[in-house]
Amino acid sequence: MSKEYGVLLVSHVEGLADGVATLVNEVAKEVSIKSAGGTSEGEVGTSFEKIEAALQSFEEETILAFYDLGSAKMNLELAIETSDKTVTLYDAAFVEGAYTASALLQAEAPLDAIEEQLKALVVK
Repeated sequence: MSKEYGVLLVSHVEGLADGVATLVNEVAKEVSIKSAGGTSEGEVGTSFEKIEAALQSFEEETILAFYDLGSAKMNLELAIETSDKTVTLYDAAFVEGAYTASALLQAEAPLDAIEEQLKALVVK
């Protein structure tokens, strides 16, 4: 399995981000999946610093990123601007998008095929 791609999950709730990561890991055990949920104080919200740290922790250079709500997207976009990784943010349904992308990465599907599948899951 190539370590070319990683998946980042950003949510307003740490338990939600971690829970989706747990779910997705069931079908994508060899895909690097990281989560950044909640604020740095453990509250509901998002944290630029947590997202930035998650991005920097990837060994992979290309990251597929998913988020739950609008301000998560905003902080994710800011972190992407400061990252040296190639990050693509998907406006797909959070759980379904992350699950689909991770499962297809596990199956070593090409990125264009994954993105085609994600088009059907765009809700934002």
